[in-house]
Amino acid sequence: MLHLRAIVPADRTEEVCAALADNPGATNVVVIPGAARSPEGDLVTSDIAREAANEIIKSLQDLGIEREGAIAVEQIDLTLADSADKAKKLAPGHGDDAVVWEQLQHNIKENSELTWSFIVFLALATQLAGIAALIDSPVLVIGAMVLGPEFAAVAAICYGLIFRGPQMVWTASRNLVIGFVVAILVTYVCAEVSLMIDVIHQGMLDKPRPQTAFIYSPDRWSFIVALLAGAAGVLSLTAAKSSALVGVFISVTTVPAAGNLAVAMALWHWDEIRGSLLQLGVNILGMVIAGVVTLIVQRVVWRVVLRRRGRVAAGPTT
Repeated sequence: MLHLRAIVPADRTEEVCAALADNPGATNVVVIPGAARSPEGDLVTSDIAREAANEIIKSLQDLGIEREGAIAVEQIDLTLADSADKAKKLAPGHGDDAVVWEQLQHNIKENSELTWSFIVFLALATQLAGIAALIDSPVLVIGAMVLGPEFAAVAAICYGLIFRGPQMVWTASRNLVIGFVVAILVTYVCAEVSLMIDVIHQGMLDKPRPQTAFIYSPDRWSFIVALLAGAAGVLSLTAAKSSALVGVFISVTTVPAAGNLAVAMALWHWDEIRGSLLQLGVNILGMVIAGVVTLIVQRVVWRVVLRRRGRVAAGPTT
């Protein structure tokens, strides 16, 4: 269940209550007249089934509540009420299958912004990956994969392509490129300094590295894994399953490829530079393709579920 909190202009409170009453997925409606001060208005709260959230949010948006008041939705960890159980049964589909589009849009836009933390995490992950390539450590490769924050930007690209948001696609793509360029440059500089002070030496990439050779050796499996990871990543975001998202991070070879690229540049290994660039591109392309297809399938399937219940699907405002 989700908890809805809305600040409503007093002259629209009855319309909001009517919209909630019209949706079987809403229950436990509470109205506190005049409780809100900024903006001024009545406070209306309700528990809503996740699978009914899009319809309810859209109905409030149609009433202008987000412009003249406010709409907030948050997750409820536990609800003990027969009315809540009834609302979940009456709402179409299943909560884990429902995508709250406004929530998804907000989360991926926020997490894919070019912030200092985004760049720092990506740079640290890339440096870990560079060290992993030098010492042939699969443990450090996994650590770098988990630390990398790049999937949010990939998800934003997928979302923008589906909902015709060219600005979102451009912003996420730009942030992804800038983030990787900065992370690779930082790792390259660190590798050059390490080379100058004899922490690493020119022949470290010449020796066999069976544990990490896959990083700079893309093949058909690289693309297949990227497709699977992209689909799983989007599903974990739409279903709010963070544990599954960790598995996605461990599956893709974007950050390891960036780290290997940086140290290969410092040590002048052109074959590994080409291989790492190709691996990076293959992984990003595969995740975008799979993410777009997954979002399309989710949208189509949910429309079918709602149509069978005689209701209309509601999407995000872009």
